[in-house]
Amino acid sequence: MSNVAVIGAGLAGSLLAIYLAKRGITVDVYEARDDMRRSDVAAGRSINLALSDRGIAALREVGMDEYMLAEAIPMHGRMIHSISGETKLLPYSGRKGEYINSVSRAGLNIALMNEAEKYAGVQFIFNQRCVDFDCGSGEVMFENGRSRRADTVIATDGAGSGVRQSMERTLSGFESSSVFLEHGYKELHIPPGPNGEFLLEKNALHIWPRHQFMMIALPNFDGSFTCTLFLAKTDSPPSEGGVAAASDDGVVLPAADVPAFDQLTDAGSLLEFFTREFPDAVPLMPTLVEDFFANPTGELGTVKCWPWNVGGKSLLLGDSAHAVVPFYGQGMNCAFEDVRVLHSLLSVPPAVAGGSAPDIDWKSVYEEYGQLRKINTDAIADMAEENFYEMRDRVADPVFQRKRELETRLEQKYEDYFSKYSMVTFREDLPYSIAKEKGNAQDRLLMEICSRADSVDEIDLDDVMKRIGSFV
Repeated sequence: MSNVAVIGAGLAGSLLAIYLAKRGITVDVYEARDDMRRSDVAAGRSINLALSDRGIAALREVGMDEYMLAEAIPMHGRMIHSISGETKLLPYSGRKGEYINSVSRAGLNIALMNEAEKYAGVQFIFNQRCVDFDCGSGEVMFENGRSRRADTVIATDGAGSGVRQSMERTLSGFESSSVFLEHGYKELHIPPGPNGEFLLEKNALHIWPRHQFMMIALPNFDGSFTCTLFLAKTDSPPSEGGVAAASDDGVVLPAADVPAFDQLTDAGSLLEFFTREFPDAVPLMPTLVEDFFANPTGELGTVKCWPWNVGGKSLLLGDSAHAVVPFYGQGMNCAFEDVRVLHSLLSVPPAVAGGSAPDIDWKSVYEEYGQLRKINTDAIADMAEENFYEMRDRVADPVFQRKRELETRLEQKYEDYFSKYSMVTFREDLPYSIAKEKGNAQDRLLMEICSRADSVDEIDLDDVMKRIGSFV
């Protein structure tokens, strides 16, 4: 029977354990932290996630989709909050049934670990931080002096992966880059009302866009909202290409004279800032001061590297191989798709009752997996970065606004039309690389068309679709 050591018991590692166990593979999952089921989730690290079609497809294959969606809150669009308190809902799609789902990171992680442990061959070992990986022998070393050697090691230990760092140090020709934004994020909280009611619209992702910074809020099942403030980390001038703020679909504005986390040093400066910029949210946040100063400031960055495997001895999967900035809401969904694709390449048939799985040629599987996934994970990372530069100066542009309206009308009228956002978010059958190619071509065409019209009513939708069909 094959045995696999998975490094990291987060979302990707726990889902991977289920997939492998269903094939009769013995799986030991090593996690650096305590068991979150028996301890409090670290303050400020329970940020909600937007579960969309790619992630749902992976959960469906292990029978977890309906269970998790029953605990999710559908979000049909973005609710924009102006400083004056006005709100406007912008639907995610012109088609019915296309929406994203707010899920608890901790809740989903716990559910996946519990499901994995139903299989006899799965074991979670906590407080085991990976500090080194021997690329020659395949041996993993942990902080407490313990070591482990398995048939193969799969690293799902995130952007700071210990396995990847070992590969960076020891593999000749290994390419790796980590690029972080000048802006960070901080988790905040809106509690439920006195009777457990939602104090904001339940079925929306709320956004307070403020040009150089912003706050978002995602609904929780208990009536609360998990908020995230995106703000410059320091008040120093940003480097070339610095980015200030972004919405879930990548709306970004230039960084210049932005407020910063390091300027908000006391309750007075914090409350003055929030009262000025988010006046409708402040009355809903009774623990704002406590949350702000207790919760850590997180970083936002992109990790790319290659190769992802070492001769079948190890594989980097999820954020350990390709962490992305969160403005498409695809980090978790992409990692789940990683697991799904890897599973599809295993030539081993699922083990029958009482039997065991034959040996797997991990080297061949990993090489094919990398060739399939690298182009697509690069694409989703690039799309997020393209959104920074492509949209930051066009948010208030009437041409860009007409383009968004035109996209909605096209989706309402034509079943086979998908905007770039919809291709990324609602088409699990479409690789990210194709979504990027098609989406960028469509964006250029629609911007050109909308620049020549004063109103979408003037545009012939049939003609637009014919032109799109000529290059798609």
